[in-house]
This record gives sequence, structure tokens and C-alpha cells, in this order.
Amino acid sequence: MKILFDERQLLHAPLDYFRQGKQIPHPEQPQRAVLLRDALVADGHRLVQPGDHGTGPIKAVHDAGYVDFFETAWERWAAYADGDTIAVPNYHVSHGLNRLPTGIVGQLGYYTTDTACPVTPGTRDAIYWSAQAAIDGAHRLIGGEDLVYSLCRPPGHHASRMNSNGFCFFNNAAIAAHHLRQKFERVMILDIDTHAGQGTQDIFYERGDVFFVSIHVDPSDYPPFFACYADERGRGAGLGASLNIVLDKGTEEPDILAGVDQMVAAAREFQADAVVVSLGFDMATDDPLSELTFSGTGFEGAAARIMALNLPTLLVQEGGYLGPSLANNAVQFLRAAETARRDI
Repeated sequence: MKILFDERQLLHAPLDYFRQGKQIPHPEQPQRAVLLRDALVADGHRLVQPGDHGTGPIKAVHDAGYVDFFETAWERWAAYADGDTIAVPNYHVSHGLNRLPTGIVGQLGYYTTDTACPVTPGTRDAIYWSAQAAIDGAHRLIGGEDLVYSLCRPPGHHASRMNSNGFCFFNNAAIAAHHLRQKFERVMILDIDTHAGQGTQDIFYERGDVFFVSIHVDPSDYPPFFACYADERGRGAGLGASLNIVLDKGTEEPDILAGVDQMVAAAREFQADAVVVSLGFDMATDDPLSELTFSGTGFEGAAARIMALNLPTLLVQEGGYLGPSLANNAVQFLRAAETARRDI
């Protein structure tokens, strides 16, 4: 399988993360992508440099001002701040009337919803090339390829139209799904991650041409907290085109795979023409952010179920942090996906 990845995706290197009242090492490290890349190449997959498709496909999904903000955000912060500091906002927008301020501190708070998305010297290039990996994957499906893996890092499914959140800046899966609409009439996004992809849901919530289905831990007491509850099914033209399969903390593998079966059934009912998988390996039992019980065998089962759809499929990397089984879970998923696709 082709692995789309650009080395510049490693340039975003946050050090700290404010969680549960204290500073801890940031979980979303460049080493995540290095481990995944090296393990998959060692297993026989081919590393491919993604093409540069520009900001057009990104701005087709995200607010143009939000996209442009990252072009100069670090330089503006460095000119404003004293010493060796990181660009994390201490102000955020309220629920009421808001407008975009002119200064870097206010704009950080306007575009950033939490403290998990610091802007670093390499953030601009990393998030741009992460998005390009997804866009190039979609471009390849449009050109006739049927199974591609975009090693997107930083991840994307928590990012909404004009906000970063939960380690995510540009919503790679949403960008890819929208890009696929150039050829495919009905696109399905299957979000398999311990966290809900609330940014993806938000982007497509009022659209009926892209169906979003997510399996994740109950957000009532787990990130992202504020969206992707079971009763959220879309609005307007998108009514019925969102589906959230909500898991209790501690849910075990058979029940998770039963949820994946629901996702696949929804794709069949929707009569999808192409699939984007928001692929999070943080469902694994030993992942530092997991609240579920899931193994490499479970990832194999999920891959086989998705491949049974026999549709052009783009795998877009989301979560999966520095737990012991991270690389092996990726190897098992991609190996099972290729095997299942050959056996169809």
C-alpha cells in the first residue's frame, strides 16, 4: 500500500500540554509518525511523497482567514512574546457575540478552543503537509486507485471550520472527503477513534452528500465533551447523515466490533461511492489516552469489515499515541486491509 507522508510533518513539536490542572509532556509528538512510518515501511509498504495541491482544497472546507492565520502566527507571536515561550492562548471566545481582534493574543484565542494546539516554529509547514497527504490520497482515489493510507500528522478530526482543537489544526479527513466529491456523488466518513471527531461532524452537519459516522467514548465525561452525542443526526439537508455510536468507558472488543458493523451497515444503506476512514489507534488498551479494551486483532477485524464494502478507500491517520502497541496495530490494520481487499 502507498504511504503518503512528508518529512515536514515532523516540524510541529509541542513540548507541554495543560491537562487536569497540570503541565504534562504533550502526547502528540513527532515520534508518533516516525514509529508508524518506519514500521509500515519495514512491513513492505511504499513511502510516497504527496503532491502539493495548494491551499485551495483546505479553504474549500476551512474559513480562509483561519487558514491564512497560520501563515504568520509564529512570527507574530515571536515578535510579541518575551523569550523562549510557546504560543498558547490564555483568552478564548465566549458563547455570545464575538468578532476577530487584530492582535496575535486575541487571534490565538479566537481560532483556538483549547490549550492542546500550541503554535510552534514548525506548525505552519507541518499542518500544511499533513493536509496535503490527505488531499493527495483523495486525488489518487479520483484517479482510479482503490486503497491509500495518508499518514497525517498532526491529526485533524477535532478541527472545525475555523477552530483548532484536540491536537488538530486542519481537518484532513474532511478536506479529503470534500475533495472526493469532485468524482464521487456520495462519500462516507468512518471515524474510528477513542475520541469523537466533532470537527468533522460540524463541517458536514448540514450536508447530505457526505455521511459522517463515528464510534467513540461517551463525550459526556470525556473529550471532546461538547458534541457527538447519540441523538445528533444532522440538520437540514444533512438530517440523517450523521451517526454517533457512543461507547461506555471500559467497553471491550466484541462490543466495539459490533459498533463497527453498525458503521458498515450505515455505509451500505447510504449507498456510499467512496470511503474515508478517520483511523485512530488510540482505541488500543495500552494507548495512554484510551478508555477502551481493544487489541491488534480488533483492528484486524475492523479493517476486514470496512474492506468488505469494496469501495475506493482512503485511510487518514488520526489518534494513536506513544503506547507499546502503536506501530504493531498499524501494521496489523493495513495488512488486514490489503488481505481483505485481495480476497474480495
